[in-house]
Amino acid sequence: MKRSPVPWWKPRRSRLPQHLALLTVLAGAGIGVKLAYDVYASWMAYPDAPGKGSAATIDVEIPSGATFPEVLALLVEHGVIPKEDSNLFKVFVLHEGAARKTTAGPHAFRGDMTPREIVEELARKQKAEEIRVTIPEGKNILDVARILAEKGLSDAAALEAAMRNPQLLSKLGIEGETVEGYLFPDTYKFRRNAAPEEILEKMVTRHRQVFADLQRRHRDAGDLLERALGWEDREIVILASIVEKETGAPHERPLIAGVFLNRLRFASFQPKLLQTDPTIVYGCTVPVTKSEACQQFEGRIRRIHLRDQENPYSTYAHEGLPPGPIANPGRAALEAVFQPKQSRFLYFVARNDGTHQFSKSVAEHERWVEIYQRQGRVGDGSAAGAQDPN
Repeated sequence: MKRSPVPWWKPRRSRLPQHLALLTVLAGAGIGVKLAYDVYASWMAYPDAPGKGSAATIDVEIPSGATFPEVLALLVEHGVIPKEDSNLFKVFVLHEGAARKTTAGPHAFRGDMTPREIVEELARKQKAEEIRVTIPEGKNILDVARILAEKGLSDAAALEAAMRNPQLLSKLGIEGETVEGYLFPDTYKFRRNAAPEEILEKMVTRHRQVFADLQRRHRDAGDLLERALGWEDREIVILASIVEKETGAPHERPLIAGVFLNRLRFASFQPKLLQTDPTIVYGCTVPVTKSEACQQFEGRIRRIHLRDQENPYSTYAHEGLPPGPIANPGRAALEAVFQPKQSRFLYFVARNDGTHQFSKSVAEHERWVEIYQRQGRVGDGSAAGAQDPN
């Protein structure tokens, strides 16, 4: 059945409002597309758009461990990126996945650089700036910290704290309360911004290398020390540190090591006192906790220091080796303990010329003490004092 046409008397509904609404939507859509296109075009051009600043160089130091928001703040602060563009630059960096590629250290920018050039500079691999430093033989941890700090490697307090850090000592496999004895004297190159722990690990690793080499070369001597005295690696380092502090004359090191070993091994030598002044000095200067007598120490050993039972490092008050090394020995001092010179000497006294006079008996020793210490006579710089007349 066909629908009957609309009666002529009913007016036809006008579609004009719908057409007008559609035109409005389309027009609105047209405006949105244009805006989107403009934003897209601007975004596409942004990475290679030159900055608005000058061509003058802008030096910016990116700190080690800085987060990207911190880096961005530095760039804005120095005028590398306009503040109003910081969000756009952040989006660009995140889009490029470059936030984690920033390298610490000095960077050179310009105010007219493009964002892409800025990102490339931020990711530029830094030339490893190294600091060369020489650690002499016989220095203790306080000396080493000072030498490193004077070269610009951290500061002395931070280095000393790391040297006493129990966690680091455990990691390095070092007994005792400090890294004393294991900071091998040598010439090193350290990164300019190296952490104290990194510096110490490198020096300890060098000690391990040298010590292992000496053990291989003198395996029988090491076994003898273990059988005769029950010594392990640490005891060898302790005695080597004492030898290092007792003489700077190369020919005397094996002989002095032999004297101390004689005192420890000869049954007739009682009590087993090494009686070496550097151990008293160390106990009065380096440990954090010091005895009452050591708190009065002013650089010169007095009677109260010789009798000081509270100084655990004093080899005048305590038999045998001190509880730890008193310095960082070099290769020659370590080798002197592995290969001491055989003699019957038990005593030695300074001849005021950098060498020592060695003796077998107390009476002989007292005679040389009178000559060189009380009368102040000076030796001739030769090795005569180390000769065994018999």
